[in-house]
Amino acid sequence: MSETVNTFEAQQQGRPTGPLVHGYEVIIGFETHAQLSTNSKIFSRASTAFGAEPNTQACAVDLALPGTLPVMNKGAVERAIQFGLAIGAHIAPRSIFARKNYFYPDLPKGYQISQFEIPVVQGGAVEFFLGDEKKAVRLVRAHLEEDAGKSLHEDFIGQSGIDLNRAGTPLLEIVTEPDMRSSAEAVAYAKELHKIVTWIGICDGNMQEGSFRCDANVSVRKPGQPLGTRREIKNLNSFKFMQQAIDYEVRWQIEQIEDGHEIQQATVLFNPDTGETRAMRTKEDAADYRYFPDPDLPPLCISDQWVQEVRAQMAELPRNMATRFQSGYGLSEYDATQLTQSLALATYFEAAAKASGQAKLASNWITGELARRLNGQDLGIEQSPVSAQTLGQLVTRIADSTISNSAAKQVFDALWEGNTDVDAIIASKGLKQMNDTGALEAIVQQVIDKNEKNVAEFKAGNDKALNALVGQIMKASQGKANPQQVNELLRKKLA
Repeated sequence: MSETVNTFEAQQQGRPTGPLVHGYEVIIGFETHAQLSTNSKIFSRASTAFGAEPNTQACAVDLALPGTLPVMNKGAVERAIQFGLAIGAHIAPRSIFARKNYFYPDLPKGYQISQFEIPVVQGGAVEFFLGDEKKAVRLVRAHLEEDAGKSLHEDFIGQSGIDLNRAGTPLLEIVTEPDMRSSAEAVAYAKELHKIVTWIGICDGNMQEGSFRCDANVSVRKPGQPLGTRREIKNLNSFKFMQQAIDYEVRWQIEQIEDGHEIQQATVLFNPDTGETRAMRTKEDAADYRYFPDPDLPPLCISDQWVQEVRAQMAELPRNMATRFQSGYGLSEYDATQLTQSLALATYFEAAAKASGQAKLASNWITGELARRLNGQDLGIEQSPVSAQTLGQLVTRIADSTISNSAAKQVFDALWEGNTDVDAIIASKGLKQMNDTGALEAIVQQVIDKNEKNVAEFKAGNDKALNALVGQIMKASQGKANPQQVNELLRKKLA
């Protein structure tokens, strides 16, 4: 629970502005809490499993009962190192833990163990595409800390309870510079960050269960003016609500300023039912938490050897894989990035590309027709009814001119319904393209003889007239003619 610092004027000089909203520039920074995928808590052996009965997974260490001492979870540190390597950050050889003091009913110790002055991960950047424009958001830090418990409010009986199962759960808090300039850019960043932490396996990314929680710091200013006063929107647990909350907050702040009111620094919550944000409490600054080094925890020392051992065990990173897709398969940077949105998608593409030997065509089908079908039925690539090998067979038949693109869509329809034999579908539906040059030439000549007007228009320089002739030939061949071959024959005969 740190704060995105509001002292970046020097870094902001020369950075691009985003689209203005009623003459104001939007400034957004993010703080994201990623729950680390360890089986036990950050300073104790208590379980981190989700869904247990309230207060059954909070041990004496998590509650800081007298006589207990925290012990650092090595797995949590290694996951922090993995994240730092994934974003090109500096891994601090020595970092320290501090006590962050505040009083909430769900904070059993009266303080939270976190990192303040020297975090374990420093700097780095997250790169992503917004449409076809490449963006980068710089990170300030990523630090280890423990989670608090959870307050449960039973409005229908007018009571509240405290569940301390989450207390001590390991978190990596990831803090950005205020580099984002629109809600769309903020959501694109959050999705990319979500992809990174799930790809490398340090977080399951479950937003509904609270494993990936985003706080957006939002302010507005006139172009060229100092950064405005920010308000922090807490605990955004879906990308849809994230965009709605930021858009509402931007409108609200502009209206307040235009009406002559000053923005007060505050923490706010978003209500998805009303589509509005509401103030929860005034926003504290670092000094309010009275940070001091935790006397029970020694400095965290990370050797170069340890970093290299973690690096050697990591899977290929998405940005490295995208680069390999560009050089190895001849894909554009945009296509390679789209195909590495998840490890499952990247694996699917590679299998289809290898099965067909046609990487670009396989890429087009995966990001086009397959993606459209999956999105329409809200399915992940892992749930695709068409396997990568089967799609590869379909792509092969397109590439070797066995079937046309239009026929391929008919084949894909059958594959989506559960058929798996591409060649059998082509045969049963009679979709194989004509390979008999003599038969095709006869059809072409017949169409030329019957369409003297279109022939004359084409010879007069009207290229559109050729399309009409191609259409007649495709109709006469029942769609089995190769359109490219038809074009070549027509131009040859009409030259």
